[in-house]
Amino acid sequence: MKLLAILLLLLLIAAGVAGYILYAPYGPASETFVEVSPGTGASAIGAQMARKGIIRSRYGFDILQLRRGGTLKAGEYRFDHPVPVGEVYDRLVQGDVYTRALSIPEGFNIFDIAAAVEAAGFAKRDDFLAAERRHTELIADLLPPDMRSESLEGYLFPDTYRFSRHATPLQILTAMVHRFRQVGAQLGLERQDTKRTVIMASLIEKEVGQDTERPLVAGVFVNRLARSIPLATDPTVIYAALLENHWRGTIYASDLQSTSPYNTYKHTGLPPGPICNPGIAALRAALHPATTEYLYFVSDAAGHTRFSVDLKQHAQQVQAYRQATKH
Repeated sequence: MKLLAILLLLLLIAAGVAGYILYAPYGPASETFVEVSPGTGASAIGAQMARKGIIRSRYGFDILQLRRGGTLKAGEYRFDHPVPVGEVYDRLVQGDVYTRALSIPEGFNIFDIAAAVEAAGFAKRDDFLAAERRHTELIADLLPPDMRSESLEGYLFPDTYRFSRHATPLQILTAMVHRFRQVGAQLGLERQDTKRTVIMASLIEKEVGQDTERPLVAGVFVNRLARSIPLATDPTVIYAALLENHWRGTIYASDLQSTSPYNTYKHTGLPPGPICNPGIAALRAALHPATTEYLYFVSDAAGHTRFSVDLKQHAQQVQAYRQATKH
């Protein structure tokens, strides 16, 4: 009986220790990161977590592996408060790795994206810009063999992405181009038409914010191109100034006189490349422009677009806009 009592006591002690290991919260009070390498076993992960102060004992992982099973996923994990070891274990089974969000709105150009990348803590602005110019091989197969691009502008699809905090500019660019490929395939974008479509979509994206008006704006551009009328769109002038590093926040007369091929007041036809990264609505409008007689458009005071078939009607629309904005 005495031996049985001792064994029972030992079992109770062991159960108490196990319960303490499994259920008593433990861990860091401040932000701590742990990188789990691919192929690391549960025992080794438990030992790593214990060394980092995430769990009380490595044996907690051994117990949970026997009880729950599951595959522990590699990646970087973030911990910032004490929790039971089971919560840590479950996070690794779920692959709840730490990532940072990078949100790219429709119409962001490469300079905007580079600033967002830096603000999110991934890379310096200039390093990202250098990478996007260096890695144009990412879109080489999207363009006809006789077409080359010196930039990824237009092909970095606007979306919210999540990356490891150690993500490189190339990894970020690759993910964004991959998303463009998915959307392009969804829209039926053909290789021979890709560059023209993306350039047109980038102009549409910058000129109008209402999705229902995008095909009409696309139709205006098609009509002007067919008549060799300069597109005369302000966003291209702004982009030219950005490329030359002298954008001053507003368009000056000197900007309108720029010899840049992006200055669509001076040059007929489309600019040589996209001026931003268009979203799906602008891409769809570029692929399916409305058939109209319109040659001009202007925004009204309510944020919509007024279309005109001739210069006289356009001048009236412009005057109406100016009158409305005075009040």
